[in-house]
Amino acid sequence: MTATANMTAPSLQQIAPNLESRVKPGDLATAQMALLGVGVALIGAGWATGGEHFYFSYLVGYMGVLGICLCALFFTMVQHITRAGWSITVRRLAENTMAALPFMLLLFVPVVIGFDHLYHHWVHPDANDAVLAGKSAWLNSTFFFVRVVIYFAVWIGLALFFRSGSLKQDETGDPAISLRMARVAAPGLLLFALSLTFAAFDWIMSLDPHWFSTIFGITYFAGGFMAFLAFTIVMAKWLGTKGYLKEAINVEHYHDLGKLMFGFMVFWTYTNFSQYMLIWYANLPEETAWFAHRAVDGWGAIGTILVVGHFFIPFVFLMSRHVKRNGIALSAGAIFLLVIHCIDMQFLILPGADHGAEHAAGGEAHAVAHAHEHANGFSAQLGEYLHNVHWTDFGCFIGLLSILAGIVVMNVRKTNLVPLRDPKLAESIHFENF
Repeated sequence: MTATANMTAPSLQQIAPNLESRVKPGDLATAQMALLGVGVALIGAGWATGGEHFYFSYLVGYMGVLGICLCALFFTMVQHITRAGWSITVRRLAENTMAALPFMLLLFVPVVIGFDHLYHHWVHPDANDAVLAGKSAWLNSTFFFVRVVIYFAVWIGLALFFRSGSLKQDETGDPAISLRMARVAAPGLLLFALSLTFAAFDWIMSLDPHWFSTIFGITYFAGGFMAFLAFTIVMAKWLGTKGYLKEAINVEHYHDLGKLMFGFMVFWTYTNFSQYMLIWYANLPEETAWFAHRAVDGWGAIGTILVVGHFFIPFVFLMSRHVKRNGIALSAGAIFLLVIHCIDMQFLILPGADHGAEHAAGGEAHAVAHAHEHANGFSAQLGEYLHNVHWTDFGCFIGLLSILAGIVVMNVRKTNLVPLRDPKLAESIHFENF
């Protein structure tokens, strides 16, 4: 045996010779096309029937699905910087999810088309609005699109670097590639944190340009990472039913994915409660107006649903070790949290369609007074929400999620199912929870 051979990682055939390494030729092609077809059909139907509201519905779906792609990148970088062993077989699925980021750039086009409608409160500001005049250096069309380019350059650059390195290691088995990716993951995580935070500010928070919250980027990330874990669980389970990844991603891996999903569901609750509690305690009209808008027009019921459905129900359901080790129960919990994630994006984005123009000249105080005047019970609020919600508010999310799933299946069909020559592959395949 040569010195070079001694320095390469063992192959999958040496570690687990019975494990399927690639999708059979032609297999999953029908599922891929069906997912992409359903996604395009739903988005097209939304465009045709949604009117001007379509752009807000599309932003709901886009930001929900973008968070899944970005947090797949985050997951990949964290595994490299910590040199984790348990997650190697899961990591390839995350790599195939983050590889959808170039497509997410293409899917940003409807946001560009609807830009004036979505952000007209600061694109065409009131001449007497002192608050927007003070923010004009940041909230202006030219700099907005410059930042869009910067964000996607960072995200796509990092995704291509880590995925190409992982695929190259499949061929060479060179352990030095893992070390190089671990080193790049440190600055990569810093760039990721800054870019995701400011993208959340730009694309969601600026819908109401007078409101601000320094923790907003963290709340968006927390929900996105929880949704990424839910999406990964569902995709891995579905691939398992097709005969792939069933042994590579086993009950031990699902147990850890379930624990992470539970943890970030709690983290979402913590960050959102922190934001709400601090704004409530300070009781400043320019801050409380954002929540006042979400106490009327049916959104008060959605706030209650998020408290119960995004925390209490999954907290009780997912706490048990047995649920996290039961494929059907864990998948049901993951699907439930994906639906809740869609509702969370609606809560963040859709009220801005009506209330983003409220401004400092008494507007915030008026919004709070309006909320008190129109407060009513949960049933009445829920009925108002159901009456006002458009099918595209769910349809665009489902459509974009289907497109993402179709892209992931396409990537799965093109690459090895797991990192074949990763130095820690054996540790991942034989991983056990204690």
